[in-house]
Amino acid sequence: MSDTGSDDGLFDIPATPVAAPAAGGGSLADASFASAPLAVRMRPRTIDELVGQQHLLAPGSPLRRMVAGDAPMTILLWGPPGTGKTTIASLVSHQTNRRFVEVSAVSAGVKEVREVIAGARRALAQGGSETVLFVDEVHRFSKAQQDALLPGVENRWVSLVAATTENPHFSVISPLLSRSLLLTLESLTDDDVAELLDRAVADERGLGGAVTITDDARDHLVRLAGGDARRVLTYLEAAAGAAASRETTEIDVETASLAVDRAAVRYDRQGDQHYDVTSALIKSIRGSDVDAALHYLARMVEAGEDPKFIARRLMILASEDIGMADPTALPVAVAAAQAVAMIGFPEAQLTLAQAVVALSLAPKSNAITTAIGAALGDVRAGKIGPVPPALRDAHYSGAKKLGHGHDYRYAHDDPRGVAPQQHAPDVVADARYYQPTRRGAEADYADRLARIRAVLDGR
Repeated sequence: MSDTGSDDGLFDIPATPVAAPAAGGGSLADASFASAPLAVRMRPRTIDELVGQQHLLAPGSPLRRMVAGDAPMTILLWGPPGTGKTTIASLVSHQTNRRFVEVSAVSAGVKEVREVIAGARRALAQGGSETVLFVDEVHRFSKAQQDALLPGVENRWVSLVAATTENPHFSVISPLLSRSLLLTLESLTDDDVAELLDRAVADERGLGGAVTITDDARDHLVRLAGGDARRVLTYLEAAAGAAASRETTEIDVETASLAVDRAAVRYDRQGDQHYDVTSALIKSIRGSDVDAALHYLARMVEAGEDPKFIARRLMILASEDIGMADPTALPVAVAAAQAVAMIGFPEAQLTLAQAVVALSLAPKSNAITTAIGAALGDVRAGKIGPVPPALRDAHYSGAKKLGHGHDYRYAHDDPRGVAPQQHAPDVVADARYYQPTRRGAEADYADRLARIRAVLDGR
């Protein structure tokens, strides 16, 4: 157990409730508050100061009820780092003056968990005070450790708040999951992060207006934060220190870049740079220029582009520009997207880079794009003749009298696995939508397709 918070949520948590600072930014009971990191000083004092997660803050929501102290309950907070999981646990304790205990899944064992549960039970018996037990990184607990939490949860000796960055359906045991209310926290938007940054610049608990920040520098720090509140406040504090060392009260983009050792990348996720760099990435992969593709990927990663957006573009490209020339391209892109969803940045940059290299070096074909385009063109032009009788549904009573299924040739009865038969409506019977190239694996498919079409045509 520890009496300081983890690095997962928005802020560290003291082991016991402390008085909120005065409106003018006075000191906390903890004498070290003034020298605490900016992220700690800017900890929300009430649930209404939380930024983001509006879907969890509606009147009467479980989160508000728990903060109000209506009844003990067990909550699982699932979300990316820096979205406020630890902050919420702090508010549950501080706003209700409940006894607060934190257990770190990194260091605590079954013995420590049982001791906390026993202490909570004694506190209820002796004075009626309720205990909030915060378990950070609960996914790191073994099954035995999670089992040790069950008596306290079942008997409501504790209000359990457990935080995890991993899918609890895979990382939390079923008995504990079924007894918990799962609240999913979302990554903060750029607007949310910018609001936190502006608040920290002006608030007496933060920088108190001692510095100003230019729009470019502000956008740079927001991009680098990647939806992580703790990160943007850490960067802002470093930038303010860099400005002071340069004997200026303005944080410009040069100062911000120097402070966080990350060059500012011109990239507006809603503007021309977003579309231009994305277009350049796709066209570089299509052109098999792996080095250029990695360059544009790096620009997008460094600028804080949503990794899921990049992964989606790669999945589209795998079919649009590679297709059957390398049938493994789409599974590679899909696997990359799944990995990105599970791990996020910064590790996901490796997954995306691997996919970009694989897709860049794969043989290219747009035959799939051309095929579905031609087929859609015919359909939109009205070429949608009736389904041949042999292919119509013949399983219901009376279908055979209508000629449904008559003369249908079952492909498996033919030793070639293909039987001479017309499948398309008459109006498009001669259409040849798919025209494979001779590149990569598609050359083999081209040869096979020629043999299949010959059999279907009765040749």
